[in-house]
Amino acid sequence: MGTINVTTETFDEIVVQAELPVLVDFWAEWCGPCKMIAPTVEKISQDFSGKLLVAKVDIDTNPDLSEKYNIRSIPSLLFINKGAPIEMIVGAVNREMLIDKINQLV
Repeated sequence: MGTINVTTETFDEIVVQAELPVLVDFWAEWCGPCKMIAPTVEKISQDFSGKLLVAKVDIDTNPDLSEKYNIRSIPSLLFINKGAPIEMIVGAVNREMLIDKINQLV
């Protein structure tokens, strides 16, 4: 399926009301580590298609979402299930660590 870019306006409809668990990638264009993990996040969105929805939030254009979810450092990967945040990973983690966490949650 691929990642879905969400905004303040679309976040509730796409993420909070999602049937599947959601991995939300909080990122910014100027963030080097965000760019490093972007291909991994995109690949995960394809590998887990039908089991996990992957959404991306640009913190520069959606600062209210960053504030709402207490994002202090990026990249931050927030897992949301049934509308509720359940876990967050901060920093550019490796693919294996991310997949292990996803497998625990889905």
